[in-house]
Amino acid sequence: MSSKIVRPTPSVVKVIGKIHQRLRGHRPRMGQLSRFRFIPIKPIQPTVQRLIWVWGFLVVSSLGLLVRLYHLQISLGAVWQTELPTGQVPITETNLPRRPIVDRQGNVIAVDQTLYNLYAHPRQFRLPKSELIQRLSPLLRVPAQQLELRLNQGETGIKVSDSLSENVADQILNLQMDGLELTRRQQRLYPQQELFGEAVGYVNLDRKGQGGVELSQEELIMLPTHPIGGKPMPSSLSPMANGFQSPDLRLQLTLDGRLQKASRLVLQQQVRKFGAKRGTVIVMDVRDGAVRALVTEPSFNPNLYYQSTLSLLKNWAITDLFEPGSTFKPLNVAIALETNSVQPDTVLYDQGKLTIGKWPILNNDFAAVGPRGNQTITQILIHSSNVGMVNMMAAVPRREFYHWLQTMGIGKPTGIDLPSESIGQLKSEAQFVNVGVESATAAFGQGLSMTPLQLAQLLAVIGNGGNLVVPHVVVGLVDVQGNIGWQPKYPTPRRIFSSRTTNTVLQMMTAVVNQGTGKASQIPGYSIAGKTGTAQKANPKGGYGNRTISSFGAILPANAPRFVVLTVIDEPMGDNAFGSTVSAPVVKAVMEVLIGLDGIPPQGLFTH
Repeated sequence: MSSKIVRPTPSVVKVIGKIHQRLRGHRPRMGQLSRFRFIPIKPIQPTVQRLIWVWGFLVVSSLGLLVRLYHLQISLGAVWQTELPTGQVPITETNLPRRPIVDRQGNVIAVDQTLYNLYAHPRQFRLPKSELIQRLSPLLRVPAQQLELRLNQGETGIKVSDSLSENVADQILNLQMDGLELTRRQQRLYPQQELFGEAVGYVNLDRKGQGGVELSQEELIMLPTHPIGGKPMPSSLSPMANGFQSPDLRLQLTLDGRLQKASRLVLQQQVRKFGAKRGTVIVMDVRDGAVRALVTEPSFNPNLYYQSTLSLLKNWAITDLFEPGSTFKPLNVAIALETNSVQPDTVLYDQGKLTIGKWPILNNDFAAVGPRGNQTITQILIHSSNVGMVNMMAAVPRREFYHWLQTMGIGKPTGIDLPSESIGQLKSEAQFVNVGVESATAAFGQGLSMTPLQLAQLLAVIGNGGNLVVPHVVVGLVDVQGNIGWQPKYPTPRRIFSSRTTNTVLQMMTAVVNQGTGKASQIPGYSIAGKTGTAQKANPKGGYGNRTISSFGAILPANAPRFVVLTVIDEPMGDNAFGSTVSAPVVKAVMEVLIGLDGIPPQGLFTH
């Protein structure tokens, strides 16, 4: 088949010439079109199809734009006119609100404060600039001359003022002046300042929770958002979020502001008195693990978190580990009793000093007292005898001793609903079993570590009849009347010891307060069980130095336990810096406040 030559029309020739001109970058010369060879019709057919597709796409796109324009200008025109009438200052949301946080009594701990930034767009001004300045100047409390300088910085998007109160923003809205724009933002406010700092945390400039419940409970604290139309946006924050759309619900904590304040005050005084590095007070309900007070000193003001060092921004009561020392001894007594390795009336010989391998172990008062001779287990606790504890725990097979420490949860988190919890540490089972000094030091609470919170949790086991409860600070979401809309479900308490064992240990700890190192915590009319501790601090490079950490844990009242109160003070200074002299007085002061707040009647009105 022969090819058929198609001659172009003059208009086509003109178009082709222009295309060739752009490709070559200069004007066509005479005879230039002669270079074009017109090919058969079939090879140019795809070019025609491509042009049709391109034109079709442009037509469809134009129709789509026209439909969208009609929808915005005609269908939604009435909506926009209602939202932004002429002369109305628009308000723009710049961040999402958060729920208030309240304490056990309903007192506000954290709340959002609405603030406004004012922007000007001079190109949209309808009033003379001088008149606008005259009206704005007294509202903003900015001199007219200074305000004029700001407004002359550009034609649009000028930041005129920030952090305006809602009252001032309302007055600006009432002016109904074109060319002004208000942006609304939320600023987190902590009315109690540092009182709840370590437990509540803070919110950074990006409105993200940092530390405390602001971080751990952020899914509950963040309020649901509502776009135009009023329908709730789907939330990916929490599986239960759809059930809590009401902005009236508040996050309530178990912490009691009155007890927090009293605990902080007495702790501050004692830390200063002994020149200590830091201290903490923990008050926990032994029955369910609700934390009634959680104080660390020094603390920080969440409103001014950026002025604090990183060490102050953490809650070291749950982030830092320490060796509890003698305050842990009642738990080892419980292990020995539970395994039938000893009986309550067992008598052990206390030689005051012994050596295991190359490591000497001696009682704190050995230089003054020497060997104490035969001692009951109660007497061993009363005198806080290290050697007596080593002899007692030697009756418990080492592997069994190790497994009991694991059963109690050492090396595992407590499960508290606060962030950044550290887990305690145990040596490896092989080292604990094969190296005699490891089980010996563990007998008097050294060579193993935990957080102050975990020590409080374990002492609560003695107070509640043998159950391991989960410490927690969240009550749930409540309305303004205090009605609970949602409560978290905490794990069922896990039994560790029998009630028979814990009752026996409680009686021994009561003797410690009545006759031994815990006398400084006595309160007339009340039965108190407690144990002091003055532990050497481990050096980073191994071994122990002269630095100590003092502690005292008490259970109140001993004959019908309700609370465990623990104080830990890090590196107290002085020759008389012991758990009995540093920490026990703090616990006593806190318990006296607790008795008044909860109306705990004196001993004799309870039956155990």
